[in-house]
Amino acid sequence: MNKYQILVIEDQEDVRENIVELLELSNYQVTSAPNGKEGVKSALASPPHLILCDIMMPEMDGYEVLYLISKNPMTASLPFIFLTAKAEKSDFRKGMNMGADDYITKPFEEMELLGAIERRLKKYDELSKVSEVDELIQQAAKYQNIEELEEKRKSQVFKKKETIYREGDLGSFVYKIKKGKVKTYRINEDGKEFIHDVKKQGDFLGERAMIQDTARTEFAEAMEDAELILIPKSDFQELIFKNREVSGQFIKMLSNDLSQREHELMEMAYNTVRKRTADSLIKLYETYPESDQKVTIDISRADLAGMVGTATESVIRILSEFKKDHWIEINGSAISILEPEKIKKVRF
Repeated sequence: MNKYQILVIEDQEDVRENIVELLELSNYQVTSAPNGKEGVKSALASPPHLILCDIMMPEMDGYEVLYLISKNPMTASLPFIFLTAKAEKSDFRKGMNMGADDYITKPFEEMELLGAIERRLKKYDELSKVSEVDELIQQAAKYQNIEELEEKRKSQVFKKKETIYREGDLGSFVYKIKKGKVKTYRINEDGKEFIHDVKKQGDFLGERAMIQDTARTEFAEAMEDAELILIPKSDFQELIFKNREVSGQFIKMLSNDLSQREHELMEMAYNTVRKRTADSLIKLYETYPESDQKVTIDISRADLAGMVGTATESVIRILSEFKKDHWIEINGSAISILEPEKIKKVRF
């Protein structure tokens, strides 16, 4: 008996039975489901090695099945082949954009179906073999320990205020921060700097341009001495575009990043400078590990103003107010957070 388990999801009973019989004669282990809901339940209960799924089904169509399968870590990377009576290009494009691995148009030749299944299973086996790059991205994508990452990849040290990359650069690496903090920012037409993120240890840097395969859309600069792990563009792109589970992790990460930026833009439009300054201090405060000791942030007033989106003079005035309230201490460019909970509660 073949070691591979195949799930067939097809609402037409005669078609389903014919496919099951063909696969069993080819020594595959086969389970089947008469509709999308039952197919998803079966896949999650006992993940197969490959899924064959009809598109046009009542209650839950094939696109919905693929979406639900892709959302679950246990099934996200499984080869998925659509069965469809339609041959319009729009259907092919929609399915492939959602992450389907192949299309078989009904009616089909037996060898056409078996050939597609063999190709996809072979590719799945190859990707399932853990390689150095697999370990690298899988560890990184799940934000778990980075020991393997540190062992397998070179790192580079950037001094405080040293530029890591510039807007418009065609990057060669995705970075992961091993130590230190990095700001990402843009410069407007008046030459004013707007800091839209502060990256800390464990965060990725520059991954968006690698996923979109475009030039950098921002500047990145070390806010303090920082050590960054270098992930070559070719390795990163090869795996992220071949492994649906890994790509799903990064898409989720980018989606969260986009939502956060939208939230910050809304706050910038409607919140007071005092509230935005308090939020920026808390954002910086949360980049430090939890500790019983007070957190001291070394940041220039120009950089803090770039985060708040206001003039440096306004930030200095608000910091003076916070100091007077004994919420912070100031020593040169260093700001020590004494009362983080009170700063968090600033509303106006």
